[in-house]
Order: sequence, then structure tokens, then C-alpha cells
Amino acid sequence: MKLPFALTLMLAATLGTAMAQTPAAKQPPQAKQAPTQIKPKPVATVPIRPAVQTAVDTAKAMEQAERLAIQSDLAWVSLYNGVINGEANDRMVSAIKAFQKDHGGKETGVLNAQERGVLSAAAKKQQDNVGWKIVSDATSGARIGLPSKLVPLIVSDVSGTKWSSATGTIQIEYARRKEAGATTATVAASEKKLNARKADYSVVKPDFFVLSGSQGLKKFYIRGQTRNDEVRVLTILYDQATEGTMIPVTVAMSSAYNPFPGNVAQADPPPRKRVEYSTGIIASADGAIVADRQATDGCMTIAVPGYGNATRVADDEARELALLRIYGATGLKPLAMAGNGAAKANVSITGISDPQNQGGRNAVTVIATTATPSGSEISLSPEPALGFSGAAVTDSDGKFAGLSRLKPAVVAGPAGTPLPSQALLVPADSVRDFLKAKGVTVVSGASDAKASVLRLVCVRK
Repeated sequence: MKLPFALTLMLAATLGTAMAQTPAAKQPPQAKQAPTQIKPKPVATVPIRPAVQTAVDTAKAMEQAERLAIQSDLAWVSLYNGVINGEANDRMVSAIKAFQKDHGGKETGVLNAQERGVLSAAAKKQQDNVGWKIVSDATSGARIGLPSKLVPLIVSDVSGTKWSSATGTIQIEYARRKEAGATTATVAASEKKLNARKADYSVVKPDFFVLSGSQGLKKFYIRGQTRNDEVRVLTILYDQATEGTMIPVTVAMSSAYNPFPGNVAQADPPPRKRVEYSTGIIASADGAIVADRQATDGCMTIAVPGYGNATRVADDEARELALLRIYGATGLKPLAMAGNGAAKANVSITGISDPQNQGGRNAVTVIATTATPSGSEISLSPEPALGFSGAAVTDSDGKFAGLSRLKPAVVAGPAGTPLPSQALLVPADSVRDFLKAKGVTVVSGASDAKASVLRLVCVRK
């Protein structure tokens, strides 16, 4: 029964008086007790929420064979031209988002079962349209991927095989020959001189070389390798009108091609994009821009949104840097690049991501990464997204540490082949030395990297 509040107070007072008047009972002596332990008050805790799983994390949980299949299918629908090696990366996720956008889906970067089926069917349709198949050369055993419906005419002898279309608009040639003392450098030099070729991209390594560019009204893509005085070269030649069809075919051929059976190291760049986005760093207030050489190579036009076009006035293959000029521009804020010292491990990259990665926008982004020495180079991990070639790298103190360089996307051969990092740091000293040699004086003091980078749009033929 609940007592009234006033009665409760009266009972409490009466009980207290009675206890005070009652003599305390005599207690027997007791042994000395230990001090009472004071229990600590409980500490409030905040539950830790699990980290959000990214699209790349989801891709990493897949079987490598499935990632390989997805990358290959995305390449066939002209959305992916990165490394086809089954590695989960941002390029793969960006291509998936582009596919989802094209098909009116939510851009999650993770394919659901229905989307995966649509992608597979679309890629299979493209393969069937060109008659895609893998063949082995009868005399050398080289593995070659072919669009057999596009090149039904075949001529073959001991020196190789040539496939072509009925009108000659598409030609594919695999050639082999003995050449004493041949190196990739000597063979690449001789291939460049043939048929008035104009190479807008070339890479020459000790074990392979790649050339791409124009030959008259046609586009060409060449890959060659040497071994024991034997030269083996694959040449793909096609009219510019067929470029939409041939770019994914060429990417697939690059992935499938193996000139020397048993050779496990295959890594070659596919044809360059017609429109490629990168970042430039303002080096002086009068319009000097330092950029990545390869990202601005072979450009018919280099557009700088908001400032018109830029002219490439110098480049340095050793440092992979290019110097651009914007004539008549005002309000440019150069990045402070003066200083000394090596880059610290923890650095930030300030650049402008490819429009595809940011919904068509051109926002400047700062990402954290780690610079790690790798042989004679310095790799950046995690790799930034497309568009960050030429971006400004600063250390934890905000000082200029160098320029980020993304190697052109390569196409790998057998799955699981370890490849070098695609994101590299051009050290600050190299950038400063390049600019000094070209007559550009860098500024000192403090500056805001966000205000000193520009989007560069390379438009190729």
C-alpha cells in the first residue's frame, strides 16, 4: 500500500528518534580489520562502429578468376583499359560505376547479380561480333588473340602471319626473324622509321617495347620482344574510322598475346585514350605549368578549363616531366616549390580527379598516401584515381615534396604476375631542376596547393 508523502516523513522522523534514544549494545572486541577497498566508478564507454566496407573491399573478397572476368568484360564494352590481372583497384570500381550509370542503376561500384549478367552478355556480344578467338602460331607457338571476323584473309609463311579485312581497313601482322645482337631499343628504333610512322607514345624496356601512333590515315599499335637473337613483333593497323571497334579489340589482344611460350612476364600499355584528364601545377604567375609528360604526350590540344589552351614547350623523358605555357592568363597562383630535403613517408596529393570519378565535376581533392622507396623509384600507396597524374605532393609540414605520376594503364598477361606500382613520385629536387633548366624560377614561402593546381584535358586525334 502506498503511504501519503507526509506520513512517510513522520514515520522516518519517529524511527530516527527511537534509534537515537536506544543505548548501543556492548560489542565484544574484534580483530583489527583491513582498510575498506574503494571500488572505482564505472567508466562510460562509446560503442565502436564497424568500418564501412568499400567497393574495393568487396572486390577483394571475390575469387581472382571472377575479378579477371569482370575486368575483361568491362574492357570489351570500352569502359576499362587498366590492368587485366584480377587485382581489385579503383579503376575497376570506376568502370563498374560507369557501367551502372549507363544502364540507369545505382552507382555503387559493386555489381549485383542482374547487372553482372547484363555485363557478361554485352561483352559476349562484342566478342561474337568480331569473332574473338585465341590461336597459336604454327611455326613459333606464339599465342595470339584475333578478331577473326574482322580479318578473314590470312597469308602465312615461316616468317610469320598476316591477317587482314577484305578492304584492308584492318591489318594484323605477327612477324618473327633472326637478328644478331638485336635489342628492344634497336628494334623499336627501326620500327619507328617504317612507313612514315609518327609515334605519339613509346616505351622501351629491356624485355619489351610498345609503340602507338599514326601511320598515314591509320592508327597503329606495336609490341615487340627479343630473345636469343630472335625478334617477334605484333603490329595492329586500322583505319581511324574503325577506332571505336578496334580499341577494345586491341586491349584484348594485348592481354592475350604471348610471343614466347613460357614467358610469364607480360605487361604492356593499351592504346592511349582520345581524351585524357590530368592535373598541372602552376609554377609561375606568368603561365608556366609543370605536368606529367606521358599524360600530355601526343595531344592535338591541351585545354585548361577557365584559361583556354596550353602549349607544351618542353619535356624531359628521364624525369617524365613536361612544361606547359598558358599565354595571357591572369590571376595564377604559383605553388611554393623552393626548399630542400627528401620527401617524408606520409604525404598528401592535391589534384583533380577524372570527371567520371566525380560525377562530371572538377573539384580539387586532397588525399593521404604513403611514399615508399622502390628500387630507383618512389611509389605512392594507395594509388590515387585517374586524373591525378601531375598532381602536387606535399609533406606533413605542407612543404612541396614532388609531383605524382600515374603510369599509363597496362594490360597484363597471365593472372597473378606481380607488376610495379603504377603511382610514382617525381621528387621535388627533380621538379625544381627541370624548371630551372627551362628558365622558370620557383617561388618560396607558404602557398595553398588547392589554389595552385589546374585540370588539363588532352585531346588526341
